Amino acid sequence: MAKRRAGWRPDRLREMREAHGLTLERAGERLREVARATGIAEPAANFQTLWQHEQGEVYPGPQYRRAYCLLYRATEPELGFRNALPDEATLMKLTPSSEPYNGAHVLAVERALSQIAPGTTDSDGQGVQQRIIDAWKRRHTGGDPNRPTLLMVGGYAGSGKSEFSRFISQLTGWPVLDKDPITRPLVERLLVEMGSDPHDRHSALYREQVRPLEYQCLLETAYANVDCSISTVLTAPFVSEVTDVRWMRRLTNRCEARGVSVAVVWIQCDLETMHEYISFRSAARDSWKLQNWDDYAATIDSELRPAVPHLIVDNRLGAAISLTDQVRQVFGTVF
Repeated sequence: MAKRRAGWRPDRLREMREAHGLTLERAGERLREVARATGIAEPAANFQTLWQHEQGEVYPGPQYRRAYCLLYRATEPELGFRNALPDEATLMKLTPSSEPYNGAHVLAVERALSQIAPGTTDSDGQGVQQRIIDAWKRRHTGGDPNRPTLLMVGGYAGSGKSEFSRFISQLTGWPVLDKDPITRPLVERLLVEMGSDPHDRHSALYREQVRPLEYQCLLETAYANVDCSISTVLTAPFVSEVTDVRWMRRLTNRCEARGVSVAVVWIQCDLETMHEYISFRSAARDSWKLQNWDDYAATIDSELRPAVPHLIVDNRLGAAISLTDQVRQVFGTVF
């Protein structure tokens, strides 16, 4: 039997499948179809694996859980994968519509964006949510009345920040600048030239000599958009940066001088979910983390928060990403 997870009820998967009139083979076909249609990693979904999920022999991995939620239009707690978090939205009973901006779709967006909660009393949570909603509504109708926004999305590796950033970009049309794809080729070549492993992200050499240049490249790319007053979603761990008040003040001052607002979003996540996400993506740069997980985990402060006004997205147990998947499906081809 697989390791028991808090709140795991394997029998609910079978009940949901039977309620939809699906055999194990047909459920597997549907899981692959919904994964392809929504652009998430496609699971093998053979009937033996689905049977193991339903019998509690194997706990479904992240790609399976996402596909199950999309197939059955349900959340992870509803499907018995885990207990619900406090105040977590667990009901998503919306039906796709050919009308792109009807009331149900606005409600879906508002529910998803309600995840962006104030992390400090002086953060403008509702203002940021409204700018995103306005940008979504107006991206096809000629403009956004709000000031341009630099939305900084930070969090530890595997917390879900890249996935959440892409979701915001799909809503608003704002470009995403993600540190890894922007800087990885240069970082890997530089590390090799300096006699290190191209996938080194943990040594003093990387932290002291390479990381500052990596972030400088990312910020210079962002400033190119800021200088043109283009709203942008900027995503990287930002663990050191958002806890440095002076660094954040310099960034904010430069943006404000060009009429661009800065909003910091911190993705909160638990160690088990981060480990699962990192394992699933199988990136070479994560090899050291996975091979030395206890040492790496000791460097993570789950209570860390930015030292400036910020917003929080609670992605513990993958809750936020599960909800964004639900909203994507509600919208269908609207994105």
